[in-house]
Amino acid sequence: MSFDLPRDFRWGVATSAYQIEGAVDEDGRTPSIWDTFCRVPGAIDNGEDGDVACDHYHRMPEDVGLIKSLGVDTYRFSVAWPRVQPGGRGPANPAGLAFYDRLVDELLSAGITPWLTLYHWDLPQELEDAGGWPHRDTAYRFADYAEIVYERLGDRVEHWTTLNEAWCSAWLGYVEGVHAPGRREFADGISAIHHLLLGHGLATQRLRAAAEAADRPIDLAITHILGNAIPASDLPVDVEATRRGDALHFRMYMDPIFKGAYPADLLEDLDAVGVAIPVEDGDLEIISAPLDTLGVNYYRSMKTTGFAADGATTDAAGRPVTRTIDLGGLPKTYIDWEVMPDDFANLLVRIGHEYSGIPLVITENGAAYDDVPDADGFVDDEDRTKYIEDHLEAVVQARRRGADIRGYFAWSLMDNFEWAYGYDKRFGIVRTDYETQARTPKRSALWLRDTIARARRPLGDD
Repeated sequence: MSFDLPRDFRWGVATSAYQIEGAVDEDGRTPSIWDTFCRVPGAIDNGEDGDVACDHYHRMPEDVGLIKSLGVDTYRFSVAWPRVQPGGRGPANPAGLAFYDRLVDELLSAGITPWLTLYHWDLPQELEDAGGWPHRDTAYRFADYAEIVYERLGDRVEHWTTLNEAWCSAWLGYVEGVHAPGRREFADGISAIHHLLLGHGLATQRLRAAAEAADRPIDLAITHILGNAIPASDLPVDVEATRRGDALHFRMYMDPIFKGAYPADLLEDLDAVGVAIPVEDGDLEIISAPLDTLGVNYYRSMKTTGFAADGATTDAAGRPVTRTIDLGGLPKTYIDWEVMPDDFANLLVRIGHEYSGIPLVITENGAAYDDVPDADGFVDDEDRTKYIEDHLEAVVQARRRGADIRGYFAWSLMDNFEWAYGYDKRFGIVRTDYETQARTPKRSALWLRDTIARARRPLGDD
């Protein structure tokens, strides 16, 4: 299938450090919150961890060759903070930086553009012990770390993303406790959101200044996981719950960056439950430092209702219910997420309308399925292939409706450690055999390779 996309459209695959690297205690790396969380009984399915993962730290050249074979032009990866700045403070770790030095050179020699993400959830454990993201100082430590990485790689890396999915870091890590560090305190989660965004702004300012001083091009971005909140019905209680959910899980992350303020209705909602965002003078100016690109990660949207499962409209503390439920009647992935490419298109159009002027790149999109390999390790993942095809068509439709989308990165390059799900949920377009570490491209990888080749074919060349 061919897609109506320009020849300069960016094609990529994505990974993150803790999910693939392994080597968690080699060459000076210190523990992250995920190393610690994996040791909590019951925190991770099957008691698994990222100690070895895909052993990418030792197999990096092989993996770059794999990326090249897929025909993509961009590789989105993350740097492990505790690998390059042990403990989250002080000087750089030369051995840790040297790994990313080699990775960037390997990518460039293969003709692949490096797209670097500074933070994909692996906060140094020592910073969590000092308060973590709810503590304001962590934002400044992050900016220091960003400068360390830029000083080493900024001469060759143009594309820099500060944070990946601040919602997951703050909400899943500090409110629901299902991700590292496993804390459950609403007020701490709200503080974490603000300090993540503050860290983003501080890092953005410093990286921009460093690039200008060195007269280098730089493309600065943040990546958000986004989805629409869809009312479960037109009842006022559901409509109001949807507004609350959209304010807390969408606009709270977007408005400070692109509008320089938190949503007024969100502030009223928080005040009603006695929680305040810890904004200090000048914070919002820092957070709204100009960006060049917005990374969008998309997996699903959800219906929102103001009714609890028992029909109540307030919880035990007297607060109004805001609950998400499935739309119903849609196919689901192995991780039990509904597949909804049509709403993906609606989301991209919404972003382009409400936050105009910022180009978009789809920095993650993909699906977990119950892959069954044949005797050679090949997976005929027709379901994942269709998922990617349908979501690429949604990108095309959104572009036709005015959304400025300039690239698409499949999540993920290979099967890897899928956070609290351990290794059972496989998102890769390449199969990882965790016993042998063999990599085998799946049908989806070959389909994507061929689709990219067709997209780049000169006009009139059949």
